[in-house]
Amino acid sequence: MISDSDLVAHRLDAMKRTEGGAPSLPTNPFFGVGPITDATKDEVDSRLRRYEFDNWIESTYRKYDDTGKDIGAFTTAELSRSMHRGYPADKILLDMMQAIHRYFEFPKSNRIAVGLGGGHSGYTVCVQHLLNANDASQRVYVDTPRPESDSADASGFFRQSWATQLIEMHRFAEKGDENRIHFAKREGQIPSASALAELGVSIFIGVGHETTGANSYTNEDITELLAWLDGDPENRHAVFDATSMLGAMPWEPDVVRAVMAKCCLFMPFQKAIGGVSGYFVASFTPAALALIERNQSNPSWAIPRQLKIAPPINPRQPFSSKRSVDAGPFYDAQEGRMLGGVINTYSALAFAETTFGLLQTERRVGSVSELNKRSATNRRLVNEWVDRNPLFSLVVEDEDRRGAAVTLLKVNDGSISSSDLHQRIIARSKQILGYEGITHPNGVHEKGLDAARYVNAFPGTPGDYRAWIGGIRDAADVTALLDNLKYAYLRAKIVVIEEELEKRGSRVDYAQSAGAGAASVREGTFKVLIADAIGLRFDAEGRLDHSEMAAYIHEKGGVFHENSVNGASPVDDGKIHFYYRPHLSTAGEILAEAGEGQYDAVIAAATFIPQAAKFRLGGVRIGTGTGNMGSASWGGPNGEGGEAPLMNTPGINSRATAQMAMKALLKVLPDLPVEELHARVVGGDFDTGKNLAEYPTEKLEGKRIAILGYGNIGRELARLAKAFHMDVVVYARPAHRDNIIAEGYEYAATPAEAARGSDVLSVHLGLGKQDPATGKFSNAGVVDGEVLSALNDRAVLLNYDRGELVNVTDLEAALQSGKVRHAAIDADIFKSSDGPSGPMKPYLSLLPKHADKLELLPHAAADTDHPTRVAGAKQAVDQIIDSIRLLSVTNLKGDLPDGYVSQGASSPSGIGLVTRSVFDRVSSDKALLVQLREASEKIAAILGSLETVSDEAHKARIVERYRSLLAQNAMKQVQLLKSAGLLAPAAKE
Repeated sequence: MISDSDLVAHRLDAMKRTEGGAPSLPTNPFFGVGPITDATKDEVDSRLRRYEFDNWIESTYRKYDDTGKDIGAFTTAELSRSMHRGYPADKILLDMMQAIHRYFEFPKSNRIAVGLGGGHSGYTVCVQHLLNANDASQRVYVDTPRPESDSADASGFFRQSWATQLIEMHRFAEKGDENRIHFAKREGQIPSASALAELGVSIFIGVGHETTGANSYTNEDITELLAWLDGDPENRHAVFDATSMLGAMPWEPDVVRAVMAKCCLFMPFQKAIGGVSGYFVASFTPAALALIERNQSNPSWAIPRQLKIAPPINPRQPFSSKRSVDAGPFYDAQEGRMLGGVINTYSALAFAETTFGLLQTERRVGSVSELNKRSATNRRLVNEWVDRNPLFSLVVEDEDRRGAAVTLLKVNDGSISSSDLHQRIIARSKQILGYEGITHPNGVHEKGLDAARYVNAFPGTPGDYRAWIGGIRDAADVTALLDNLKYAYLRAKIVVIEEELEKRGSRVDYAQSAGAGAASVREGTFKVLIADAIGLRFDAEGRLDHSEMAAYIHEKGGVFHENSVNGASPVDDGKIHFYYRPHLSTAGEILAEAGEGQYDAVIAAATFIPQAAKFRLGGVRIGTGTGNMGSASWGGPNGEGGEAPLMNTPGINSRATAQMAMKALLKVLPDLPVEELHARVVGGDFDTGKNLAEYPTEKLEGKRIAILGYGNIGRELARLAKAFHMDVVVYARPAHRDNIIAEGYEYAATPAEAARGSDVLSVHLGLGKQDPATGKFSNAGVVDGEVLSALNDRAVLLNYDRGELVNVTDLEAALQSGKVRHAAIDADIFKSSDGPSGPMKPYLSLLPKHADKLELLPHAAADTDHPTRVAGAKQAVDQIIDSIRLLSVTNLKGDLPDGYVSQGASSPSGIGLVTRSVFDRVSSDKALLVQLREASEKIAAILGSLETVSDEAHKARIVERYRSLLAQNAMKQVQLLKSAGLLAPAAKE
C-alpha cells in the first residue's frame, strides 16, 4: 500500500503540474464517433448545419406533377414521416449509395450492399453470407486469437464475440467443423501469403485490426494478403470490418486502391455519423458475390430477412424460392442503379443525412485520399505527444501497427498505476473530461471541461483512454484532446488521493489546492483618486450630490472618503479606498495631490492629468477620449509603453452627445423661423390661409448628412438621422466598411468623399493618436478647406467632438462664402489670468463677423447629464476594482501591461458595437433568451415555409393564417434585439 507521505507528495506534484489551469479545448468534444461525422463545433454550429441541411433537402429533392413541372420542394418534415418506398425515397437511397461509392473510391466492379443492423450484427451477417459449413473444403482464418484463450484477453469481449459466433455456427450446423477455423496467435496478425496457402484458407476475416481501432496492418501485412488473394482470385476472399479503415488507411495510395478493389469491406455507416443508427453498407467483389450465390443453393444456417443480402427472387415464396444477390439490396456502380432496396422499413431522412454529411466532409477535408493523409498525420502527432509526455504510453507498442483512426492510451504513474487507486482516478478523470465535473471531499466542485466525451476503452480492452483521432479531426483538436486527458487525469488524481487520505484519517491541507488555474487576486489596501464630479445633481444644500456613488462604492466593498489621502492614510484593512477630490483643476493642483504616487489609481472625466502624476495601477477616463489622461504611468494619452493600464468608458455619454448634436441641427433645419411665427401669432398678425405661403421650409427628410467617425457617438447620431429619414454617409477606417453598409448607410473612403454633396457635416473622430515628438494629435484639422468645399452650399457643420478637429481658418472662409450657413461647436474652454484658453479659443475670433452663424458651447453636451455621469462613474469604479484585484482590464486604451488580462470592450446596452460583454450579458438573461428564441423560431418557420411552398393557393393559406403572427413576432424580435444591444455589427476584438 502506498504510504500517506507518498500520496501527499503525489498530490502536491499533480497540483503543481495543473496550477496553470486547463488547456485549450478541442472544437468538438465528441471523440467516440466514426470517420464520417458532422464535425460541428457546438450547438450553434450544429443548428446552422441543420438549417443548411433543410435547404439542401429542399433544393435537391423536388416535387413534379405528371407533366414534369416543378411544383415545389420536399421538406425534412415530409421525409421524417418514414417515407421508405417510391419517390423520392428511392432516389435518396440511390444518391447515398452513389455518394459513398464515389467518395471512398470503390471500384465499379464491386457492388455495395445496404442493410439494416448495427456494427456487430451487421458484420457478422456479412461474414455469414460468405461462410458455408456444408462445404468441407472451406477453411477460414480469423486475425484474432481464439476466444477465451490467454492471448485473447487483450481483445475484450466485443471482438471475441465475432469469433465466438463463428465457432457456434459451426458447432450447431449439421456438417460444421470448428477445426476449419484458424485463429491468429495475436491481434491483427496476417500470415504470409505462403502460410495462408499452406493452411488451405479460402476466406480471411479481418477483425483484429479493429480490436480497439488502435491497431492497423502494416504495409507488409497488406501486401502479403493481396499476394495471397492474387494467387487464386476466384476462390480466395478477404472481408474486413472497415469501421476504422475507411478514411484511415495508412498505406501507399496504390495499396489502398488494391484493398478497395480486392477485399470485401463492411461499415456501419449511419451509426458512424450520429444519425439514426442501425444500417450498414458493405462492398463485395464479383468473386465474393458468386460465392454468396452458390451458398444460397445449399445454406448451412438461417439469416434474418432484414439482414439478407441475397433475398428470394420470388418474394411470395421466401422460404423455398431461389435466393440471389441480383435481387438486391445492392448498388451496382456499373449500371448506376440499385438492385432492389433495403429490406424492411428505413429512414429516408437518415440516408439523406449521410449523403449530406459526405458532401460536407469533402468540402471541409477534401478527398478520401486527403482524409487518409490527415489520419496518418494525426497518428504521427499522437506518437510525438506521447514521446513528450512520459506519463502516457500507447497500448499498441509496434509503431507500424498503430491505427490511424483510433488511439488507445494507458497511464504510467509509478506506484499509483499499480495500485487500486488507478481505476478510480481513470473513472473520475472522465467526469472532468465530460460535463459532470468532480467534487473534492471538502465540497469544492471543479466544473467539467466538456473537452472529450466517450473516451472509454471497451470492456476488457487494455489501456485507459480510447478516442477517435482520424482524419475528420483537425490536428489542433487531437493535441488539445491529449492535453486535456493529461490535465483531467492529474486533477482526478488529486481528488482520489484526497478521498483516500480522508478515508485513512489523515489530514488534508485543502488551502493549497482547490481550483486549479483560478484567477490570481491582488490582496492589500489601495487608494484611488476621483478627480472629477461623480454626481451632477444638486442636493438640498446646493452641493453636487455624490451620494449615489458613495453608496455604490460601499456596496462594492470599498471605502468612500471626502478628503485627501494626504491628510491621513487609510488603515491597512485590505480594502480599496476612494478619495473624492472633484475641485482639482490645474496641473499644479493634481501634482500636489498625486505627484509622488500617493494614489494607486485615478478616475477622471474632464480634468487634465499631467505626465508627472503617478498612478502605478492605472486610470479610467469617464467617457471615450483619453486626450486628458497624460500620466506617464500608462504612457500618456495613447496608453502606450507604461506600467499601468489606461481605460475609458466608451458609450456612456454617446446618446447624450448625439442628442445634443441633433438638437443643434434642429435649430437650423427644418428652417422654419419658429420665433418669428410665434411673435406674429401672439401679435395677431397671421392668417394661415393667406400668410403660410410666405414661409417655405426645407425638411430634414431627404437631406444628406455626412458623419465622420463610426464610434459610439457617430453611430448614435446616424441612427437619429435615419429616424428623420435623412440619407446617411459615414467615413471611417476601411475595416468598418462592411458594418456601415450592413446598417444601411453609405460608406465613404475619405472625409472629402463623405462631405461631397452633403447638407450636414458632423464630426465624431476623436483626436486620434498623439505624436510624442510634436504633441499634435493625428486628427487635428481633419475638417479643412477640401472637406468644407465639398459640401453643398449653405451646409451645416456640427463639431460636438473636439475643437481641434476643425481648421478654424478654413471654417471662416466657408462661413464667409456661404458654403457653411451655420456652425455649432461644443469644445473645452478654460479661464485663466490671461483670458480664455483651450480648444474653443480659436472659434472666438469668428464672432465679430459671423456671430449670427455660430453656436458655441463649453463642451457641455456629454458632461451635464446626471444619470450619464453616474453610470460612467459606476463603470469606472468596476473597472478600477477589477484591474487592481484581478489584473483584469476592460476597455483598454493602448498597450496591455505585463501580467494583466484584457476582457475586451464593454458599453451600455444598445450603445456601440456588439462585444463579448454584450453577448455575456445576453447569455445570462434567461428570460430574454426564451423570448428571443420563441419569436425568432416563429419567424423562421413562417418565412421558411413561404420560401419552400410553390403552390400559390397553399402559399395564400399560409399568408392568411400567419401574417399576424409574423408581424407581431417581427416587431417583438426587433424590440428584444434592440433592448439587448444586438442591433449592431460585432466589434473586432
